[in-house]
Amino acid sequence: MSTSSTRIRNPWAWVTTSYLSEGIPFALVIWVAGTMLKDLGHSDGEITLATASIGIAWSLKPLWAAFLDMFKTKKFFVLWMEVIMAALLCAIAVALPLPNYFQITIAVLWVMAFCSATQDICVDGIYITSLDEKGQARYIGVQGVFWSVGRLFGTALIVWIAGSLKEDHHLSSTTAWSWALAASAATLVLLAVYHWFVLPTGSIGDRPESIKAAFRTFGDAIVDFFKKDSIWGMLLFVLLYRSSEGLLLVEGPLFLQAAPDLGGVGLSLKDKGLIDGTIATAVSLAAGLLGGAFMARFGLNRRTLIIMALCLNIPHVCFVVLSQMAGSGHALSFWTVASLVTLEKFGYSFGFVANMLYMMQQISPGRYHMTHYAFANSIMNLTLVPTQMISGPLADHFGYQTYFLVVMVAAIPSVVGAMIAPFPRKPGEAQAVGGRPH
Repeated sequence: MSTSSTRIRNPWAWVTTSYLSEGIPFALVIWVAGTMLKDLGHSDGEITLATASIGIAWSLKPLWAAFLDMFKTKKFFVLWMEVIMAALLCAIAVALPLPNYFQITIAVLWVMAFCSATQDICVDGIYITSLDEKGQARYIGVQGVFWSVGRLFGTALIVWIAGSLKEDHHLSSTTAWSWALAASAATLVLLAVYHWFVLPTGSIGDRPESIKAAFRTFGDAIVDFFKKDSIWGMLLFVLLYRSSEGLLLVEGPLFLQAAPDLGGVGLSLKDKGLIDGTIATAVSLAAGLLGGAFMARFGLNRRTLIIMALCLNIPHVCFVVLSQMAGSGHALSFWTVASLVTLEKFGYSFGFVANMLYMMQQISPGRYHMTHYAFANSIMNLTLVPTQMISGPLADHFGYQTYFLVVMVAAIPSVVGAMIAPFPRKPGEAQAVGGRPH
């Protein structure tokens, strides 16, 4: 380990802010961009077709993760990615008044997504190489909480800023969003300056000898992954578990924002930021902790997996209820919308825990434990790309009332996947197979 990495500052000083800085760009690309484009007058189909595929950047992280350490330190990439992403946000802000702003925005978001994915790789690398196993376990919950705070910053604060500038100060939508994006950029620059002083360098002793050696190790990890017992059955579960959720992740928030005469709820930007950003995110954190406690108490097995699949999918009915209640002449109260959205978010976050635990305990154990978990996680995220992309066109075609019934039908494969998921490793065996437990 390098000298600079041995002088590790209090992890509270950098674990909190580094994972905050991870969550901010992810939220801006995946959720806030859609909210902005909807407010600027684009249809659900336009938005989801253009933005959903950008999420593939985070799924491709394993393809270049092994090569980052060969050139510079992890800290170097974290700092530069934060600065570059701030510049990209400013570029979008400047482009919004232009006639072709939509195309420019999507192109910039693609670049920003790859920068964010690179930042994720290096922040995780600093965390793993700067803390011992006790430290990693001690702060694992902290990193999750502050990543969610980064999401809260984007989906709540930035959306609220845009809404306040538009509704309270009577700025145009374009100007309001330009200032909101500028606030995001300024935040990332401040985080980069702060991280210049407090972020550990991370170990640089694990660099491969050459690019050829890195490719050889990467290829061996791929071969070993597909030699695992029941791998195709396990991957089928990963592909099916989020089949319904993918149709809801991007389209659900757009429905909340859509005008009542189009069948939507018609939330203002400020109300959307409060409900879908603040309240729902807080409830999601609590639900994730409760889901973890449930799995710790009862363990990962077929019975608990099915229960968690039901918890993940049944609350989608909340959007069915909202779509039946919404529409022209049907103004819904703030607390009715907040209650139903919060209930759905609780179920999603509670049930999602089982998916991550299955990948950790059944798919990833072995010689390349961390790498194989990244593979499984990437494959899981890839399943969301097509469902998110078609969600907008389907909603435009069927209308919201019918569309959310389609979402409920799509939940059936998720539950079936849980029912047929293989369990090649018995409880406790995952630790014995090899690799460091997550």
